Amino acid sequence: MKNEKIRNVAIIAHVDHGKTTLVDQIIKQAHILRDNEAFQTCLLDSNDLERERGITILSKNISIVYNGVKINVIDTPGHSDFGGQVERVLNLADGVLLLVDAAEGPMPQTRFVLDKALELNLKPVVVINKVDKPDARCDEVHNMVFDLFAELEANDDQLDFPVIYASGRDGWAVTDLNDPRDSIKPLMDAIIKHIPGPPVKEGPVQMQATTLDYSDYVGRIGIGRVYRGTLDLKTPVCIIKRDGSVRNVQLKELQTFEGLGRVKTTSIPCGDLCAISGIMDIDIGDTIAHAEHPEALPPIALDEPTLSMAFRVNDSPFFGQDGKYVTSRHIRERLLKETERDVALRVEETGGDSFTVSGRGVLHLSILIETMRREGFEMTIAQPRVIFRTHHGIKEEPIEILTVDVPDEYAGKAIELIGQRRGEMIRMDQLGLRKNMTFHIPTRGLIGLRSKMMTATAGEGIINHRFLHYAPYAGDINHRNNGVLISMANGKSVAFAIDGLQMRGIFFIDPGEECYEGMIVGEHCLDKDLLVNVQKAKQLTNMRASGSDRAMKIAPAQKQSLEEALEYIKDDELVEVTPNHVRLRKRYLTDNERKRMKRSTADEEQA
Repeated sequence: MKNEKIRNVAIIAHVDHGKTTLVDQIIKQAHILRDNEAFQTCLLDSNDLERERGITILSKNISIVYNGVKINVIDTPGHSDFGGQVERVLNLADGVLLLVDAAEGPMPQTRFVLDKALELNLKPVVVINKVDKPDARCDEVHNMVFDLFAELEANDDQLDFPVIYASGRDGWAVTDLNDPRDSIKPLMDAIIKHIPGPPVKEGPVQMQATTLDYSDYVGRIGIGRVYRGTLDLKTPVCIIKRDGSVRNVQLKELQTFEGLGRVKTTSIPCGDLCAISGIMDIDIGDTIAHAEHPEALPPIALDEPTLSMAFRVNDSPFFGQDGKYVTSRHIRERLLKETERDVALRVEETGGDSFTVSGRGVLHLSILIETMRREGFEMTIAQPRVIFRTHHGIKEEPIEILTVDVPDEYAGKAIELIGQRRGEMIRMDQLGLRKNMTFHIPTRGLIGLRSKMMTATAGEGIINHRFLHYAPYAGDINHRNNGVLISMANGKSVAFAIDGLQMRGIFFIDPGEECYEGMIVGEHCLDKDLLVNVQKAKQLTNMRASGSDRAMKIAPAQKQSLEEALEYIKDDELVEVTPNHVRLRKRYLTDNERKRMKRSTADEEQA
């Protein structure tokens, strides 16, 4: 028996294929907001970082009532680095809306999320979005989606998927391209018609937490779905942890999703989504069951992290000038708190003031660093390192599938750049005046690739990647050919000094910036590091001549974002992160220390 009054549907797609914009239109046309309430685009991207970057980082859900049916819509991240969240929230759904760009077609992340959905036997509805694009190719994309389903070994029921054509930006959806384009209702009708209601299972209650939230008033909040029975505040319940331990607990509050928020309720029927509070140590994958019948639900399987970084206390001369939280105790507490919300994250203490943090990719970890920086934390971060494993005595590393879309004239440069990083081309397709190429490349080769690709293709290249499998170690990869310019003293940089050193390389700092010994101030034009005196001022005398003073022409500093800085550094370098600054520095600040460490490393290798 199914509950026909509820539909649980997740929206899945590649990054920037229009999930959040489509949800905006569903909210708008369902009249969830009051008439006098201001409407803003990407309403569910409420986090500052999400709005700045134009990507969904945290999965969110809303609830709307359409034709007497409650539809729980779950908006998921599209970037592969946040795939851990997509895997979890798919457990809440009975069906998925698979969004595909009408011009780009299925992309790497489309394949990843669809594979997860098909594994869970969810019913798909395909939405070909952005049909109003001038280069839209709806029929061809439809065939490509069908081929993808067949490749992923979908069953007959899943292969018989309905197709909706839509424009999320303009707020319409149709089942046939010749139909009038006036509302999103055909999409809502398709959800009710094709996505099944949740099965109703009678018996002792079972609910599993798949997402966590936190409130300063009630503590940790578990968000999940009731899989059996009815959950209410009167029934005695217990919590079954991942390790199998069982203990009785008392729920303080039950909330159901309504519109954009949550409202208190006394009971949740089987198949509906809810939020529970009152259990301080509730974790993702924990089961809430009847106290007299403690049966655990299957644990939620998650892919392992592929990349790690070392987080350290900031020990530069500018320590404590910007940050509010600067000690290892503060950093440790914050990192452990983050692991409670994000199960794709691993934190390991490595002694002293250092922590190894593992995640899905540079973006995944840089979002955490950026969030901590805005909260007032100060720390230094080491170079991202790929997590290797040994299988049958062979050293293996993660391999990713990389898709590159570039104009024809830049295809050769892109192939050469990826070839230098041990990438192997699998396929090349001609799409109009652009080439779409697919490569298999070690995860190590992706570090720093995006910025170099943007430079090589004059900003026209589009690259996407996702984890594929582990394979034998592919050999050394050289990430950076150039050395760096290192400040040899403390003090403010001077325009006169920078002007005289511009022939030596590209500067990362502007005149007047505070520098310290060991701080990286630019990129050298050669392949070795160079100590420079950026504090050198002009010698003032009372002699002047109209032709002897050189006119200073200082090129603008090449500022790097946090991700670019993390991808730029080498083994012996660190990124210093404070609420107001992102600086590059050497691990050992003085030249004598660096020489001593180099000698000791050489001696160890000879021994």
